Amino acid sequence: MAGHFEATPGGGAAVALDEVEIAILRSLAVQLLELIGPGDEPAAGEDPLAALFAEGPSEPPTDPALARLFPEAYGDGDDELRAASSEFRRFTENDLRTRKRDDALVVVRTLDALTPAGEGAAVLTLTADECRNWLGSLNDLRLTIGTRLDVSDEDEGEEGSLYRLPDSDPRKPMVMAYLWLGALQETLVETLMP
Repeated sequence: MAGHFEATPGGGAAVALDEVEIAILRSLAVQLLELIGPGDEPAAGEDPLAALFAEGPSEPPTDPALARLFPEAYGDGDDELRAASSEFRRFTENDLRTRKRDDALVVVRTLDALTPAGEGAAVLTLTADECRNWLGSLNDLRLTIGTRLDVSDEDEGEEGSLYRLPDSDPRKPMVMAYLWLGALQETLVETLMP
């Protein structure tokens, strides 16, 4: 189980993590929460139903990582497609942000609930619902890091440049985190496949 997820009864998954891995995952999830931003909770005395009908932003984010997390619905096209993307974003981005925040919060909370057992190792056991939250958050973390590193499809294969970075390259720690998150994501997907 060390380093990869394994299926558990009931549709969940488990993985053994050491203290450093727990700290890295938690730190990355918290940074993702900070990037996504706070939620739009109704203020005290405000009608909670009104929050359901609140409109979101109509323009794409200027931060490339956020633009990757909240892409244009219809791509970059003519004025008609841009208008449709703007309208789509206005009514969906708040919900998407909430889901991404919820996913990252599940990661933080499940990691905070761990108690390392013997030599700093702990077994993280997730329910089926928590697995879906983790998958969403692992994907968002990889998209964010990949955008910051300017990763392309050619960089990722076994022969890709990500595997050949010298240790002196300042991107190396983030590349290692990116590749590790990919391996975690892949094994988690495999555990959920019938």
